This record gives sequence, structure tokens and C-alpha cells, in this order.
Amino acid sequence: MDRQRLVVGKWLLNSVVVGLIFCGSGFLVAAPAVVSVGVDSRVTDNVRKVSTGEESDLESRLTLGVQHTSNPGTCNSDLLARAAYRHWLDETFGPETTAEMDFQGDCRLGTNLVWQASDYLSDVVQDNRVSGTPENRTQKNVFSTGPVLTLRLGAVDELVLSAAYENTEFREPEQKDGERFIGSMGWNHVFSPSFTAGISASIDRAELDTGEEIDRVTYGLPFTKSWAATLLSGSIGYGVIETSLFNRPTQEYETFVGNLIIVRQVNPTTEVELEASRELTDQTSNFDSRFDDFVFDLDQTSAVEVTALRLGVNNDFGGASELDVSLFANRSDYLDTNISQDSQGIEATYRRPITGQLSGTAGARYEFQKYSQDDSEADLFFANAGFD
Repeated sequence: MDRQRLVVGKWLLNSVVVGLIFCGSGFLVAAPAVVSVGVDSRVTDNVRKVSTGEESDLESRLTLGVQHTSNPGTCNSDLLARAAYRHWLDETFGPETTAEMDFQGDCRLGTNLVWQASDYLSDVVQDNRVSGTPENRTQKNVFSTGPVLTLRLGAVDELVLSAAYENTEFREPEQKDGERFIGSMGWNHVFSPSFTAGISASIDRAELDTGEEIDRVTYGLPFTKSWAATLLSGSIGYGVIETSLFNRPTQEYETFVGNLIIVRQVNPTTEVELEASRELTDQTSNFDSRFDDFVFDLDQTSAVEVTALRLGVNNDFGGASELDVSLFANRSDYLDTNISQDSQGIEATYRRPITGQLSGTAGARYEFQKYSQDDSEADLFFANAGFD
């Protein structure tokens, strides 16, 4: 519980410090933040999510949320955060404080220099083969900051240099915290008003609190192409990752890597988005924040090849009614142990206003999971409906 309070306390401190820094740099005239407070309760006849020996309990939750987007200026930021206090009436689990946050910000320090900062805090599963009860969940916080220097080499060429420091912490002490140092450079050439391409290279080193060191080098060919109703962007390249620990030989892995995003405006009310990515990384990275449907298995080893694919369709029916449907497929290959995990599924969410102050939401999700470790499989189905 002490470490839990420490993590949430550090989150609150980080939020205040980052907010003060950016406010002092030009946000005093920004739009006011939206603050929300909520109280809810839910009853369950199987609070531990077990197949036998079910227990009933009542969970009550008090939440505090903050949302803020700054006006464009020297500094810009986008903040969405929520903290919650949970209590179980029959004390199946102890009282718990959790928090979630997604912050992106930047400040222009000169004509060509921008300083960026981000913080992502979320509730994550430790072992995704076990039910997601409080005993199997932890808080993951990834904070990153650093400069980006853009140098114009002419009318159609630019050189981009960046450096960043990244810190990852988990609430549970058995999980690996880590620091990451990142450097990258890229050259972009404008071939036409609708087509840009270039060359990029990045190198980073992660140092985990277990003493393990992870070095990664990635080379890529980034590109962006736009049409009247379609945007295509991404990068294709090659990556190498090397892990070392004092009591085992150095391990090295290499493969083709890349990412791709296609956004198509089918008609004025329908948009289709396809996103795919393949990376060499480790569990302390922010890959799971960039792909919401992707989940790391924190009980596995560090070096991992991750692949994620997502196809989403958004329909706006007018009157603020909206339907989102997404198909997804993810794969994790834990390279040190030769273990793989796959998941595929579909999710749909419908939102509709009922009155000026009341709106309804309904959603459903199906996911199929497969684990090579013990050849086990799982079918998961979720459904929900509610009012705001």
C-alpha cells in the first residue's frame, strides 16, 4: 500500500509540476480546465473471477477527473487525467487508489528548437492469462522529455535531431522499473506538396533496476503521402536489439520493423483508419499506450518483438450519435524464452444523446487469446450499457 500511495502521489506531483511549468510559459490565457467528480457502485456475484467458490461484494468508487487543452501559442498541451478511490464493502480486496493520465506538451524555445514532454499513466495487467482483479493489476507510468531541433537545409530539405530521457515505473515492486536514453536523427525531402520521404536512424539504451541493459538501433525510411480524401504515412526499416545481464551471455536479435497509418474519409460521416506496427522493444516501453488493445505480459522476459494491427470505422449519424467499430490483432514474441502470445478481436461502441444533459452508451467486445507457453486458449466477451 505504501508503494501504491507513492506512485499515485508522484503522479499528482508530476501533474502539478508539469502544469506549473507550462502555465508559466504561456498558458495563463488558455481555456479553463474541465473538472468532473463522480460516485458509482457496482455489485458482483464473483468478485475474484474464479470458476469455483464465488464470492459476492459491492464495490464503490469515487473519481476525480481533469481535462484541459491549451490555446495554440508558444506552449501547447493536452491533458486527460482521472484518479479513483475504490472500496469493497465485504473487504474482499483492500481499499485501492488508482490513477490514469495522458499528457502531451511542448514549448518553442527558439525558431528551430522545441522542448517536448509527455506522461502516460495507466492500470495494466501483470499476467494476462489470469483474471484482471486488483491482485493481478499494477500501475505503469511512462514519463518522457527532451528537445527536438529542426534545421532547414533548403526549400525542400530538413534535418531533424532529437534527444529524450524516458522513465518507467510500476506500482508493484516485483515489476522492472527502468530508464531510457534516446537519440535520433532524420532527413526529410519534399518531393511534391503531397509527398514527403526521407531517412532516419535512432539509438536508445534502457537500464532496468535489475541491472539489465537493453540497447536498440533502428533504421527507417519514413514517408507521408496525401490525396483528396486519404492520408498515408509510416516508416519501413530494420531494427537490432541487444540485452545484457551480468550473469548471462549477451543476446542479440534483429528483424524488419515499421509502422503504417492510413486514414480514409469515405464520405462526410464515415472515416476508416488502418494502423499497423512492428517493433523490437521491452515491457518498459510505451508501445501499449500507443496501441490501446495491446497488452504486455509483465511476467515474461525483457526483449520482445511486438506486432499490432488495428482497423477502425467511425460513423457519425448526425445529432452527435456515433458508432465506432474496430478489428484488432496483436502478437508478442518474447525472444529470450521463445514464448509467443496472440490475440484477435472486434469491439463496437455506440453513443447517443438523449437530452441536453443525458446521453446513453452501449458497447460489446469479443477477443480470442492464444498462448504458446502451455498451448492454452481463451475466449473473452464483454458487454456494457449505461448513461452519463
